Formats: sequence, structure tokens, C-alpha cells
Amino acid sequence: MGDDWRLRLDLHEEKHAGELTKRIGAELEHDLEEAFHDRVIVSRDGAEVFLYADTRDQATKAESLIRSLSTEHGWDVESKLQRWHPIAEQWEDPDKPLPSAEAEREAEHAELVRSEDEESRSEGFPEWEVRVQCASHHDAKRLAAQLSKEGIPNLRRWTYLLVGAEDEDGARRLANRIQQEAPSGATATVQVSGRAVLEIASDTGRINPFVVF
Repeated sequence: MGDDWRLRLDLHEEKHAGELTKRIGAELEHDLEEAFHDRVIVSRDGAEVFLYADTRDQATKAESLIRSLSTEHGWDVESKLQRWHPIAEQWEDPDKPLPSAEAEREAEHAELVRSEDEESRSEGFPEWEVRVQCASHHDAKRLAAQLSKEGIPNLRRWTYLLVGAEDEDGARRLANRIQQEAPSGATATVQVSGRAVLEIASDTGRINPFVVF
């Protein structure tokens, strides 16, 4: 199933959030499957509970079930429904329309790149990176020296290198260039930087902070 819709629940107290999560996993599991013909993904971060659903209908029905349960137990719950925006790559208001025209998509992509550049500069570390896996330790050392000579900072770890980039577009251009110059057998891939992953994992609830390690 997809997870394009998110219901963010703030219960203000961790114990209530923990109790709600347990009840969803036990008492409500059957109801959710019967109502939505699919599983609703549930995660918790402190006093906040996140429910991810494939459709808005699933998310709103889940919210109704949660409110019924919170009323029964006297829990104070604040809820916020959001939709994942594939171009902006962030949670947005559910009623904000997705871009349909090519010009709109290009404008939103340009805004995303500008935002990533600003975040990289303000945070002091690149939001994206190129990982270059070499066939040998010797090839990695040779490539690292070549990139450094060209003024491209890099971090070498035995047979692979990491090269930072401020935004995804820049990372992809850099990866293509390095792939052409790298020794035979090397592969260059683009990924969110390890530090950026740790910074956003708790906020979005979508990314495993250990996925790139």
C-alpha cells in the first residue's frame, strides 16, 4: 500500500500516545482492515502518533475511529491531516492541489532546489551526496586524489567515496560527471546525505535513519 496521506495526532502525554498505539495494534486492527481493505501504518514519536494511509478516505475514517477511542478514555487529542507532495517533497495541506501543468511542476521543482540550497548553506552541511563505489582500494585513492585536485572535496572510506552536493539536481549532475571520469568498475549513486537523514527522520516519520549506513 502507499502512504501518501498522514494523520498526525498529538496526545500531549507520552503514556496516552503509548496506550493509543497499543489499542490500534490490538482492538482496532480488525476494524481498520475491515473498513479499509488494507493496513494503516502506525508509528509513534513521544506524545505524537502518526497514521499513514493510501487514500484520504482511509485517513479520515481512521481519524473518526481514533476520536471515538480518545473520547472513551478521556484523552486530549489534536489531529492534523496532511498529504505528501511528491514535487515539494514535504507534507502539505490536504486541499492544496497537486501541480498538473508542466510549467507548474517545473516551478515547484525549482522551488525545491532553491529550498535545498538554502538548507545546505544554513545547516552547514550538504543535503545530498554522491556515493562512489570503486572496485578496489587503489581505485578509490586514485579517484579521491583526482577529485581533490579538481577542487571537489570528498570523503574516502576504503573502497568508496562520498561527495556532497547542495541539492538533488546538483548531485545528479555531479554523479554523471564522476561516473564518466571514475576508474572502470566504479558506480556513482545519489542519496540524501547521512546527516540530513538523521535531521529529518523524526520530523517526517518517513525515513529510517540507518538506511544509508
